[in-house]
Amino acid sequence: MNSKLPKSFRTVILCSLANFVNQADRTIMPIALVPMSNEFDWNLQAQGWILSSFAFGYISSQVIGGSAARRWGGKWVLGFAVAVWSLATFFTPTFARTLYGLIFARICLGFAEGLGLPTIFHIFANTVPMEERSRAFGYLVASGSIGQTLASVVCPRLQWPMMFYSFGVLGFVWVATWVLCFREQSIDYDEELFLPPKILTSNLRWVEFISHWPLWAIYSAHFAMNWSNYVVLSWLPTYLQRALGANANDISFTAFPYMMNSLVGVGK
Repeated sequence: MNSKLPKSFRTVILCSLANFVNQADRTIMPIALVPMSNEFDWNLQAQGWILSSFAFGYISSQVIGGSAARRWGGKWVLGFAVAVWSLATFFTPTFARTLYGLIFARICLGFAEGLGLPTIFHIFANTVPMEERSRAFGYLVASGSIGQTLASVVCPRLQWPMMFYSFGVLGFVWVATWVLCFREQSIDYDEELFLPPKILTSNLRWVEFISHWPLWAIYSAHFAMNWSNYVVLSWLPTYLQRALGANANDISFTAFPYMMNSLVGVGK
């Protein structure tokens, strides 16, 4: 590797590729939903449950993501997370034979993907120097948008089972690469998984996180960003096909928001 590259370069690349797979996998179902609902005769309510079940799993694992990485190490937690969400993706065509089975697979996908970013943040905090973190997070965000872009372009041109099989295999390849290439020092933490991390200074109280108005501006912006992002991600392919009569290839144009996001993400 080029000596001019920072020592953390490999870590940033591997974690960015994990986020690439993460974002690509969650993009598949909204694209596959129309042909799947035609085949399995799902009504709009069932489609809503299928799409929203991802969020139930995703929310439930956010709290324990960072704590799990501190307890067992970022390498194994992230490897476990990608392996589980790749399995959930790969076996989605099998689970799709029953509505409840598919909802279960979507919850598992969301739970595992919810572990991803908190674990990556922990890894960056312990391996990426402070002066390199801004650029590292830029690559992380941009790689996720590239994953969404690729899935939006490729998936409409595949039969719906192949969408899940191909990206599931991609996740398995990442897991093998991660286990072989990433090294971290084990750190012993004795911390409850479902409790906030311990604060080592008495000058900071947790109540300040809900009473500080500048933080509420960040919360509101993040809420609005996620609201619009998930509406576009989840329902735009269905709307284009059902309401506007778009064909499968036209769905590739849903990649444009993700392309712009990736370009902005790597900007200074």
